[in-house]
Amino acid sequence: MKLSGIISYPITPFSADERSINFDVLGETLELLLQNGSDAIAPLGSTGESAYLSLEEWRQVADFTVKKVAGRVPVIVGISELTTLQAISKARYAQSIGADAVMIIPVSYWKLTDQEIFNYYKEISDAITLPIMVYNNPATSGIDMSPELLVNMFHEIDNVTMVKESSGDIQRMHKLFTLSSGKLPFFNGSNPLALEALCAGASGWCTAAPNLIGQEPQALYQSVAAGKLDEAREIFYRQLPMLRFIVAGGIPKAIKAGLALKGIAAGLPRRPLRGATVSETKFLKSLMETHS
Repeated sequence: MKLSGIISYPITPFSADERSINFDVLGETLELLLQNGSDAIAPLGSTGESAYLSLEEWRQVADFTVKKVAGRVPVIVGISELTTLQAISKARYAQSIGADAVMIIPVSYWKLTDQEIFNYYKEISDAITLPIMVYNNPATSGIDMSPELLVNMFHEIDNVTMVKESSGDIQRMHKLFTLSSGKLPFFNGSNPLALEALCAGASGWCTAAPNLIGQEPQALYQSVAAGKLDEAREIFYRQLPMLRFIVAGGIPKAIKAGLALKGIAAGLPRRPLRGATVSETKFLKSLMETHS
């Protein structure tokens, strides 16, 4: 499977008491992302508050998303686990329900060596046949995978076929390109780097922004792909204040607050995360008005 373009992240909406998932709203937001030009849907990442879900909830969201999207675009299920066995269990479940790929980020209490990280992905790969997107986000996982390690895993592990790079360092993307001679597909996961990353050869952009600013991320991708860089810069700088707010404010909080402003009852993040303050919501509303 060859992926490119905009990979969009849905939220996980909860009931008012936080004890269950609001699947009606989840379905509504998935349809919104599809309407807004998503080339793939990636549930159960940071935006989807995966770390705050029980195993059963994780399975419910994965299953619902695959069924709701119904093959209209690929579904890439997010997996973030301390142990290899738990990651394998989730990867096998994602495959069993018809997911198209898995996006896997290792998290760790103890610092992992490169060999331990390699073994983590190798054992998961050996257990499934789905493509694996290796997700590097040291800010959330506590693990920073070097370009050298990422390229080595791409060459040596069969199902490792792509990388999402979220370190916020454009030089990492240049290294991924040069070390793999342009053969390793990499995706930008740092919103404020979208323009630079796409110009550097990123295959696409993984983002929650389509929840709030519609088809503008897709327009940026298409402009860069067509070589219309002046147009791309204009589109990007129009988005940049919103992209910065989403990251700085906390992605689940910002996206849920923005969806509420659009009339979608997305609810609040699960505690201990908090919802947007009055001042944050006011500022977000002003940003959204520039994209209406």
